[in-house]
Amino acid sequence: MAKFPQSLLLVSLIALSTALWGQTAKAPTTDSAAAAHKTVELAETGHCAEALPGLSNITRTQTDNDLKRRAGLDGVRCAMGLGRFDDALEFIRTLNREFPTDPDVLYLSIHTFSDLATRASEELARSAPSSYQARELNAEAFESQGKWDQAAQEYQKALAKNPDAPGLHFRIGRLLLSKPNPPADVVEQARKEFQTELKIDPSNAGAEYVLGELARQEQNWDQAVEHFSRASKLDPAFGDAFLGLGEALISTRKFPEAIPPLQTAVKLEPANPGAHYNLATAYSRSGRKAEADKEFAIHRQMTQKEPAQNPGPTENPPANPN
Repeated sequence: MAKFPQSLLLVSLIALSTALWGQTAKAPTTDSAAAAHKTVELAETGHCAEALPGLSNITRTQTDNDLKRRAGLDGVRCAMGLGRFDDALEFIRTLNREFPTDPDVLYLSIHTFSDLATRASEELARSAPSSYQARELNAEAFESQGKWDQAAQEYQKALAKNPDAPGLHFRIGRLLLSKPNPPADVVEQARKEFQTELKIDPSNAGAEYVLGELARQEQNWDQAVEHFSRASKLDPAFGDAFLGLGEALISTRKFPEAIPPLQTAVKLEPANPGAHYNLATAYSRSGRKAEADKEFAIHRQMTQKEPAQNPGPTENPPANPN
């Protein structure tokens, strides 16, 4: 009998073991995918209580993005339906991390957060209807509907419950400035509310900003600079505060000082043509012609594209930097 070559035997054994290993390795993957699909089908046929633990596992471990996305969307709907709001939020976090620009994910996120807010407001109205928080929520609802007098009444009721509640005086001041056909002294009334707010909450950047706007409208530039400066320090992401500060400094002819806040305004609000125009003006008045020309060109391009939305100033850039 002919001998079987040892080398050929070794090759055959390796090939056989590789084939067997491949079959073994594929089985769990196939089984896992089949189990995942079964879990998703359970959720989509109304068996949410049974499916929810598996859906969570799929979003954590599955490498198939389509399956992971589908399980996450089903998980949100199931968790909300079962009243398991922490689980719903966890699914939302995972979906927004993995699929940040997906329209279905964004749409579902909006509705989920809206539903959670509605549930919380209903619980507040049920459990503490006369609390200052409930009164404040009622006032905000009236304000959003343009029911100014009812909103003012609710804010006053909230203040009666808690005169030092942060945010209330700011909202009353904002309401006063929003009402149509205001009384002659509305600006002074609103100013007092914002000043009171800052005594209660010195970190309220919004109150500082509106005080800056009121000062700007009265051409009280020193006060405008002071308030806008504080607002920008309290909230480094407050683009309008930096823009207001830059505009006020330009109005006091402090052109070099206006450049840094306006540069920040442009970084924070690159689509704001007013920020580019004011930065261009500050550059031009400071003798930085090349940078001014660049910003004026950006401003021109933006206003030509959207003249109805962002008309911006139409003046020519200043000829004399001094």
